[in-house]
Amino acid sequence: MNRRLMWVAAVAATVLLTSCAGPTPADYATEKPVLDLKTYFDGDITAHGLFTDRSGKVVRRFTVLMKCSWQGDDGVLDEQFTYSDGEKQQRIWYLKKLPGGRYTGTAADVVGTAQGETAGNAFHWRYTLNLPVDGKTYEVQFDDWMYLMDERVMLNKAVMSKFGVRLGDVTLSFYKP
Repeated sequence: MNRRLMWVAAVAATVLLTSCAGPTPADYATEKPVLDLKTYFDGDITAHGLFTDRSGKVVRRFTVLMKCSWQGDDGVLDEQFTYSDGEKQQRIWYLKKLPGGRYTGTAADVVGTAQGETAGNAFHWRYTLNLPVDGKTYEVQFDDWMYLMDERVMLNKAVMSKFGVRLGDVTLSFYKP
């Protein structure tokens, strides 16, 4: 009986762990058009986005005006956020292109260094952000995916979590003129 119970528990654990595994950039390696961050994030870009809570309710809407540039393998993405309630924020990302489609990034409100990887039309980006809410600052994790749709449009979906608990989602549409 114990042996059967152990076998059932092992199978259940394997199924549970396998079902939790998410996509990897390699899953998109053959997708077109191929995303080159240095090419897409160069010049002026406009993005429109929203944050939805766990229930799917839209909590905040925003627009981002970006000025992007590269010197060799070093990129700067200057993001100017304007929220629907009139609040304004700025985030300046400093990106570094590494071999094998990998990237790192830093910003003043990012804890440590963001890690990312491109493959095909996708970019997967993970980082911890200091998020100000009602006069307090919380460290939240972002699991961020971007998908190049064509030479002008990129879609972005990010899951925001704390202690492994999903807080909500950020969805953006980037447009490059």
